[in-house]
Amino acid sequence: MIFTRKALKLLNHRLQCNRRCLQSSARGDAPTVEVQFSNGRNMTLSSGKLARFANGTAVCQMGDTAVMVTAVAKAKATPGQNFMPLVVDYRQKNAASGRIPMNFMRRELGPSEREILSARLIDRSLRPLFPKDYRNETQLVCNMLAMDAVHSPDILAINAASMALSVSDIPWHGPIGAVRVGLCDGEVLINPTRRELQSSQLDLVVSATKQNLVVMLEGKGNVVLMQDLLKAIKQGTREAQFIIHEIERLQKSYGRQKRDVDALPESEPELVQAVRSMCEMRLREIFQDAQHDKISRDTAVNEVRANVLDKVWSSYPDAEPATIGEEFNKACRSIFRELIFESNRRCDGRDYDSLRNINCQVDMYKPLHGSALFQRGQTQVFCTVSLDSQESAMKLDTLAALESGGLKAKNFMLHYEFPPYATGEVGRIGPLGRRELGHGALAERGLLPTLPHDYPFTVRLTSEVLESNGSSSMASVCGGSLALMDAGVPIIAPAAGVAIGLVTKYENEDTKHLQDYRILTDILGIEDYMGDMDMKVAGTRKGFTAIQADLKIPGIPLKVVMESLQKATDAKAKILDIMADTIREPRTYRKECWPVSETLSVEPHQRAQLIGPSGLHMKRIYLETGTTLTAADDNSFTIFAPSQAALDEAKELIDGYMLKERVPQLEFGGIYTAKITELRDTGVMVILYPSMPPALLHNSQLDQRKIAHPSALGLEVGQELQVKYFGRDPVSGFMRLSRKVLQGPALGIARSLNKAEDTS
Repeated sequence: MIFTRKALKLLNHRLQCNRRCLQSSARGDAPTVEVQFSNGRNMTLSSGKLARFANGTAVCQMGDTAVMVTAVAKAKATPGQNFMPLVVDYRQKNAASGRIPMNFMRRELGPSEREILSARLIDRSLRPLFPKDYRNETQLVCNMLAMDAVHSPDILAINAASMALSVSDIPWHGPIGAVRVGLCDGEVLINPTRRELQSSQLDLVVSATKQNLVVMLEGKGNVVLMQDLLKAIKQGTREAQFIIHEIERLQKSYGRQKRDVDALPESEPELVQAVRSMCEMRLREIFQDAQHDKISRDTAVNEVRANVLDKVWSSYPDAEPATIGEEFNKACRSIFRELIFESNRRCDGRDYDSLRNINCQVDMYKPLHGSALFQRGQTQVFCTVSLDSQESAMKLDTLAALESGGLKAKNFMLHYEFPPYATGEVGRIGPLGRRELGHGALAERGLLPTLPHDYPFTVRLTSEVLESNGSSSMASVCGGSLALMDAGVPIIAPAAGVAIGLVTKYENEDTKHLQDYRILTDILGIEDYMGDMDMKVAGTRKGFTAIQADLKIPGIPLKVVMESLQKATDAKAKILDIMADTIREPRTYRKECWPVSETLSVEPHQRAQLIGPSGLHMKRIYLETGTTLTAADDNSFTIFAPSQAALDEAKELIDGYMLKERVPQLEFGGIYTAKITELRDTGVMVILYPSMPPALLHNSQLDQRKIAHPSALGLEVGQELQVKYFGRDPVSGFMRLSRKVLQGPALGIARSLNKAEDTS
């Protein structure tokens, strides 16, 4: 066997890398690098000690939080695979934080909402950098080794995944670096702690690759100003370069040689030219006809596809139909993108910055607390708001509460639904999908900062997509804001969202120096599919509340990001103007269906009478009126009723339970007639009014002389005596009464509380 010089060099490099890894493992240590950020915090990355059967393994640690990520890919691609099957599994284990799961099985079950969102975050950061022809099934497993209450593990998982892919033999054009960026008092915080995030105006994740190219953005903010958001993105991109540099250094010393990518079979040039020539004129005509809508455009393109497939296959009978279809897809995408650059117009006739026609409607149905229908082009969303008591808030488990900064319950929820009929398809309506979960979480982040912190109700906002042709999640933000105002929720300002697209020209995967590009405002579904970016931006007129940017190319320059955000700001202002024509501020007059909430003061000794035996009275109030009573503290209950009429009916029931237990207003220092109900060694039990629980009149307060037992004074059950009232004990709540202070000159007239007129 004869080896070329290049092959021998590569083989020698791989043997040296494997030898270093084995030597490090034999010593018990692992190749490690330490990333130092500009704020003095450190992040440690290591590889080669754990899970060595995987193609690549990395452990990322910050503080006492450590995450291990393994990367494994099949040796060969599945025949006929036309996409890159990447699977990311992210699980937060209770054992990593020293806890036991509190479900019936006492073990980790299916992935939670937080875990699914974190897995999507990792996927969107890594996918754009895989080679275009790579089709091997690849799996990344994020294993939580340890978790403290200081650092978030999702950022560590992204960086560990970047390193695992970099040191593996899996083809990947990385590495990338990811940091979390906060903003407190105008100062940018890099990888803030959980405590710092609680006071931060911004929570932004920035994933970037070499040459300061942005790969992914996702974050939420408390109405962050444009200049502050731009500053945070720039700083986060610069800090990510420190991570990239250290991963590259470790990769050069210990990384495996990348395997060759099996190039996809190329079609004959004659076949490619035949497909292009047969479809180009007709596709150009379709994509330049502004009269087409989503359905008619797709129908016209499918007719051209079927016609081209028949004619080309009759001329090239040896060609596979799938190959001809793939070439048609390539030609269709190329023609669509070329027209955007050539005509400065889009397929629906708009220029780059124009919005689709927008229609808004609120107060759709009377039984609903709040409702809105938002229509933008062929994207239609129906939003409803339901208000309920604080008891209806979603309780979070221990790990979820830890991730949310100590929040134990969510009193605002946005549930996003995307049925198959929204795109004119037949499909299964079943469990919530990952896409729906991600879109709903994005819209929820966009609206949450506009809600007041002390709102007494739990708010559930449902967003049902009835038609979809681009950016249904941002339409949910617009429709949700309208529905909240229709429900009278006192939001600080209306919010709106818009999707920004991008079409680029570049050579040899060099997206740092773009030859040309076009930024598209309010993109259609076909522009999202054919384009290179989908940036969703939500916020109020003053600033941003949520952002999410997904790319299909390996990074874009900061300049393009800044221009896209500026166009999103301009479009957002226009949308808010249109929404203001329908409803400008939260509704002030009450709807009949709106719930009401009040506070009821109850003395500690009366709680049992209100609650009833085993809660019987409260259950009856709920079953008959739908009103719930929740103990706020020792002296008050919160009453929640679905309507004012229900509250009035519930108050009647409460009055019936409490009528015989009304407590007269006792004056401090007042003299009252008390009746003895029981003699004890320590004193006598007396009542001031019939329904009063007996109170102790201690021996020390019976007489100015010292006595050992009440019988020494000749006291008997049923006897009346005069006492002076000194309020209630601040600790026990018991009445403080005295008889001996009255054994002197007359200090006042005794008042009896046994008469009907006194007890009323």
